[in-house]
Amino acid sequence: EVHLVESGGGLVQPGVSLRLSCAASGFDFAVSDMSWVRQAPGKEREKVAHISSGGATYYADSVKGRFTISQDNAKNTLFLQMNSLKPEDTAMYYCAADRGWLCRAFVYWGQGTQVTVSS
Repeated sequence: EVHLVESGGGLVQPGVSLRLSCAASGFDFAVSDMSWVRQAPGKEREKVAHISSGGATYYADSVKGRFTISQDNAKNTLFLQMNSLKPEDTAMYYCAADRGWLCRAFVYWGQGTQVTVSS
């Protein structure tokens, strides 16, 4: 059975950092493309970061230079380091397995972790 379990979200002030984690199990994590996707109330879902099975990374313009995606294949864990957080980063953040940066469909999807950026 496949599980993607996100953690690390919370309520923070603008300008600080958070590190999200996603523990994966039940599929071959090391050879999977993975993404972080966010959705805020009333807004469209946005893929913010992607890492290919080969280690190439891609970012949405809205987070480029502030967010970093990485993975630890030995621990089957995906990370999203978020720096200089802004109120517009407030959203539910999901990790997902997919088939590419431009792919709009997802193979597996987690339950999400809430990030709220507010003063």
